[in-house]
Amino acid sequence: FCHFSLCSAVLRVLPHLHPDCPSSWLLSAISSAWHSVLRLFGFLLTSLAAWYLGYFLAVHVPQNTVSIAALQEIGKKPVLRPPAPRRQKCGLWAPCPPGNFVYRILSGGGKQRRPKICFEDEEFINEDNYEVRSGINIAIVNYKTGKLISTKFFEMWGRDHSGEMMDFIRKAPEGTLLLMATHDDGSTRLKDDAKKLVEELGSREIKNIKFRSSWVFIAAKGFTLPDYIQKEKINHSDQTKNRYQGWPAEIQIEGCIPRDLI
Repeated sequence: FCHFSLCSAVLRVLPHLHPDCPSSWLLSAISSAWHSVLRLFGFLLTSLAAWYLGYFLAVHVPQNTVSIAALQEIGKKPVLRPPAPRRQKCGLWAPCPPGNFVYRILSGGGKQRRPKICFEDEEFINEDNYEVRSGINIAIVNYKTGKLISTKFFEMWGRDHSGEMMDFIRKAPEGTLLLMATHDDGSTRLKDDAKKLVEELGSREIKNIKFRSSWVFIAAKGFTLPDYIQKEKINHSDQTKNRYQGWPAEIQIEGCIPRDLI
């Protein structure tokens, strides 16, 4: 402050000592220098305060209290994400109503894509327990309990197993469900009497099955399934449309079966 008083006194005296002196220029120069000194002083004071604040935080605030990542998150808008869809039994898109069984039957596709037979979220046939073979797979399920009774594969390319398949179907107890799926070719050695037996179970496509047709079917023995459920589907080999060169695409049926049919 002493310097400021001295400068003010000098500025008041100079015009009287030398009337021709450019006092306005001198006044401007001294004022500019004084403002520079004030700015430098303010900068030093601010730097000292910032250093002291940093030192205080480093000494007195625990290191795990504030992280850079947490500071970066401040100000960000929250991102709303939809919840992950809940997995349904047998991979269905929507759950079955209470009091229903769940089923899904998938045929094989090409040489390597294996068939799948799933009932109540239990895969009786899948990629882990099925060897690559050419023919028809059948699973028999107890309708009352929903538990598997037996599964069997019937070769229809290299050898004739139509008779064995007929015996297997006939021995299935009343009150059971039969789930069937082909892999590769299920028709070459399938006899007409075997086709007729499957037709008696309600199949409309077994008589039309051809070389390497993809075919899936679900039937009830001793009772009747509702008309609205998906029971059967077939896809024939077509060289212009086949997905796997000489093989058509795999097909599937799925749905819900009421538990009170018998």
